[in-house]
Amino acid sequence: MASLQLSAPGMMASSSLVATTRRASTFGSLQFRQEKRCRRGLAVKAATVVTPKYTSVKPLGDRVLVKVKSSEEKTSGGIFLPSTVQTKPQGGEVVSVGEGRNVGDKKVAVSVPTGAEVVYSKYAGTEIEFDGLKHLILKEDDIIGILETEDVKDLKPLSDRVLIKVAEVEDKTAGGLLLTEATKEKPSIGTVVAVGPGALDDEGKREPLNITPGSTVLYSKYAGSEFKSSDDSDYIALRASDVMAVLS
Repeated sequence: MASLQLSAPGMMASSSLVATTRRASTFGSLQFRQEKRCRRGLAVKAATVVTPKYTSVKPLGDRVLVKVKSSEEKTSGGIFLPSTVQTKPQGGEVVSVGEGRNVGDKKVAVSVPTGAEVVYSKYAGTEIEFDGLKHLILKEDDIIGILETEDVKDLKPLSDRVLIKVAEVEDKTAGGLLLTEATKEKPSIGTVVAVGPGALDDEGKREPLNITPGSTVLYSKYAGSEFKSSDDSDYIALRASDVMAVLS
């Protein structure tokens, strides 16, 4: 279970607190819209109801509180989507961070600043509803990177992660036959766009990655998190350990 600290400076209007683990979801393009504030109070979806006097959430350790961006309610062509097929977002804004964690004899602070727009792993964290908005409490290591713009191609990877632009899929066979989307083979080759600062060693120091931007690499086919940029290009963010070879 994720740890959090609730504070209550005074009595407030009644609401509920229910706790649950976040379920798996699909993720499409990184286009977000601000969710409308609707009601006050704290609700952690699942099974615990408490007095609505909690007005803040303080993550503990190396955990981070992220305000989740809202799902897309309609397609780019203006067609409204039912909730069952809406793209569930995989990003949001960092609202609060914990005090960090101990690595060996060293105290390591959380490297993600408050206010940063981040992208996180698809199945990470615990969902809560606070002040009428959806939030997620997750480990710092579950954050893939920081978005410096709203386009994934500008993602700044964290820890030992690597951002790769996926090679384009062949549209036809060597014999000239056109391939449908269903029969196109998923590529596992791409160009490294950006790399993270490296994972922490046992002494709390960063170990730089031996992969450099601009390299063409071969990576594990089913690893990482896939994204699509504003120009419809495909990108994947994965651990450096999932990169199998550098091609030249």
